[in-house]
Amino acid sequence: MSVETENQGSSFDSIKWILTFAILTAAVVGNYMYTEQVSVLWRAIAVVAAVVVAGLIAAQTSKGRDALSFAKESRTEVRKVIWPTRDEALRTTAIVLVATLIMSLILWGLDGIMVRAVSFLTGLGL
Repeated sequence: MSVETENQGSSFDSIKWILTFAILTAAVVGNYMYTEQVSVLWRAIAVVAAVVVAGLIAAQTSKGRDALSFAKESRTEVRKVIWPTRDEALRTTAIVLVATLIMSLILWGLDGIMVRAVSFLTGLGL
């Protein structure tokens, strides 16, 4: 019984997705075509309205509902995160910068040594 429901929903979902993409395409094409005739403000309002309508239609599909559910769960998980304090963030940033500086100096030195070794072995001077 659930398979029939999924199939029925998927056929309507296809229509909804086609309608969503048609609205978004019309927004892009309309924005491009009416560049000279309509002011930027009205075109921006029309594009935002089209995106909102397309989003509402897409949210009515099964994938749209899954995406909304995922977004809600993600928001819940982000609330659970213990964010570092300002001092912890500054200390960690300083450690990363110092480690990057040290590694870049080491790699610069190794590169210089290898260039001199290769030029000595091949007889090509720099």
